[in-house]
Amino acid sequence: MAIRTVAAGHPKALADYAASRGANRRELLKRSSLAEADLAAPDSRVPVAKYVAMLDAAALLLDAPGIALEFGAAVMMEDISIVGLVCAAAETVGEGRRQLNRYARLMIDDGQQMSEHLELVRRQDGIWLEATSQAFIDHPRLVECAFARCLTGAKRLMASTPCHDGARAFPHEIHFAHPAPPHRAVHARIFGVPLVFGAGRNAFRVSEDFLNFRLPPSNRYVFGVLSERAEALLKSLEGSRTARGQVESLLMRCLHTGEASMDIIAGKMGVSRQTLLRRLKAEGVTFETVLDELRHRLALHYLSGKRVSVNETAYLVGFSDPASFSRAFKRWTGASPSSVSAATVKT
Repeated sequence: MAIRTVAAGHPKALADYAASRGANRRELLKRSSLAEADLAAPDSRVPVAKYVAMLDAAALLLDAPGIALEFGAAVMMEDISIVGLVCAAAETVGEGRRQLNRYARLMIDDGQQMSEHLELVRRQDGIWLEATSQAFIDHPRLVECAFARCLTGAKRLMASTPCHDGARAFPHEIHFAHPAPPHRAVHARIFGVPLVFGAGRNAFRVSEDFLNFRLPPSNRYVFGVLSERAEALLKSLEGSRTARGQVESLLMRCLHTGEASMDIIAGKMGVSRQTLLRRLKAEGVTFETVLDELRHRLALHYLSGKRVSVNETAYLVGFSDPASFSRAFKRWTGASPSSVSAATVKT
């Protein structure tokens, strides 16, 4: 069974938000079994279970059971994920929904093969947008956060943009699959519309005017650039479903701990060492090659893009001492890591 993952921008933004409200950041990371290195690149992947654990930890540490709703309402999708930027650059809400469906897996990938993550359903009682991810059914805080972010963001746009009254009255009603929680008052405050809990689905009722609402004009060139980047990320995510991709994903989360052995990774994948060896061989690679190439890419990323020191980079990519890292870096690039770091600072 594929590991459900979420873009690291989500737990990174949550850690920032919870810390701004007084939560101990180190404790948040500890309780969710995450490290700062796991959150360094917003488009990298983190297990959904660890993100949910951070939501639970934030609720406990801040004594705020409605933290997922408050976080969703406070932090816009454009600040977390490229998907938010792509959707915001669409011409209408309807086109934004289509873009969301195309790239939704970049936010949360639960391994399902779905034609639409946000399905448009026309019923006798109105037009509904239904979130179909099983992850939302299994983890109520995820859908609370997603709906609060989506609906609050739409209201912000409509408050600053001329629109038909039929669009402004959004949403008309919200259904949640999970039973009514103790923090229902937070739902009422943030959404301000009729709520139905235990409905067996996660959906909100909208109008035709809302679907046709024209978003503020955007630069179509920028839209094209964002879409191209999103396509590349989607292709990379598809690749992560290979044995190599799974190994890389797991290695990225444990390189800094020094626990990057084949036995440990095979255990995390729930297979034997021999099975993993066989699967990698079928893809034309070895575990050692995957590890070496990943360290190479990450080292370049840290040194040239993140202003991380040579010693810190050595630690982050799993070397026990800077000298060993320097030798490996010279083998990869023909240059010393200090020269790359110095060149970055000068520019």
